[in-house]
Amino acid sequence: MEVVSADSRQVYRGFDIGTAKATAAERAAVPHHGIDLVDADAPFSAADWRRHALDALAGIAARGRLAILAGGTGLYLRAIARGLPLDETGRDDALRATLEARLGTEGLPVLVAELRRIAPGIAAATDPANHRRVVRALERAHLGGDHPPPPPRGYPAPVAWIGLRREIVEHDRAIEERAAAQLTGGLLAETEALLRRYPDRSLRAWSAMGYREAFSVLDGTATLDEAIAADAARTRAFARRQAIWFRAEPGIDWIDLPATGGGEALARALPVAEALLAGASPRNPA
Repeated sequence: MEVVSADSRQVYRGFDIGTAKATAAERAAVPHHGIDLVDADAPFSAADWRRHALDALAGIAARGRLAILAGGTGLYLRAIARGLPLDETGRDDALRATLEARLGTEGLPVLVAELRRIAPGIAAATDPANHRRVVRALERAHLGGDHPPPPPRGYPAPVAWIGLRREIVEHDRAIEERAAAQLTGGLLAETEALLRRYPDRSLRAWSAMGYREAFSVLDGTATLDEAIAADAARTRAFARRQAIWFRAEPGIDWIDLPATGGGEALARALPVAEALLAGASPRNPA
């Protein structure tokens, strides 16, 4: 068995406690992929992650092992299990900066008109009211011409979806314990060290649960107890949104976790997955 992390924040190096990465001992016991791929100030997209994940999955299959794709980023899971037409066109930071500057000086309608003129195909698939998508679409058009969106592409082999769930009261208690453990167990020191390297708090990596609350303690705007409570509240809200996302995904086989622990239920997940795969047909396009 090998694990591929489908967590969009675990890809960033150094953001360890806040993203609850597998420990060094856990990674030594079970190979993990999808962790520590880029620095926090480097561009990284869902398409970048999918390329890494597909390469990792191919290697795991070649070694004859079971791959466990684990994590809470629904888009990442869907990109592999179902296939998504993710934009894999390269990027040009200088061009992007120029287009964003033009957006501020010339306005969105001018950029939309340019996109429709030079790349009508891309324009037809782009929301003209979404300034970020218009800028990206123009960047794609300048870099690669007026190419249609790529077809959906996921993992070209059987996939079984296994969901783990716990009663909401117990789930909330686990979230509160997690927030307290992180903020009293090194997250403040981790955040302080990372801020020296990445002072821009708008970076995507900083949006992982716990870092905003660590900022408040380091800035002196909240006590440790207040930060723990805020972290738990924000994580509970995020967990609710995740639950809504996954309830909408068809074909998930759910396993109920006990109030505490969970090792036995987790152990049951592996034979369930193997049984499903033995009789499954691919649920995604190749």
